[in-house]
Amino acid sequence: MISAAMIHKITGYGKSVICMGKDQRLQATHISLFSALFVHWQRNEFVSPFPVTRKELMGYSRIASIATYHKCIRELDAYGYIRYQASFNPKAGSLVYLREQPPDISYPVTK
Repeated sequence: MISAAMIHKITGYGKSVICMGKDQRLQATHISLFSALFVHWQRNEFVSPFPVTRKELMGYSRIASIATYHKCIRELDAYGYIRYQASFNPKAGSLVYLREQPPDISYPVTK
């Protein structure tokens, strides 16, 4: 049975995706990467931070370019959708904190 806390987290993800759809700064690759991050967060039982590797996230999000991956993850962090803590240890992986609610919108959005 799904707990109320899990429903809250899943609802927060849905709100974030809706917010991302209105954010003119984001492309489809950002949303794809965010969805891959959500899958990892869910597999880690919604515990933040959770470890990720570039290889796994690029595979899940279907991003082929390392430069595009780094651009998208940096921008998701800068825009407040996630908090990303890079690791230069390939065995440890980087840490990601997924926010349970979307950031406040203070930029031009599409209607």
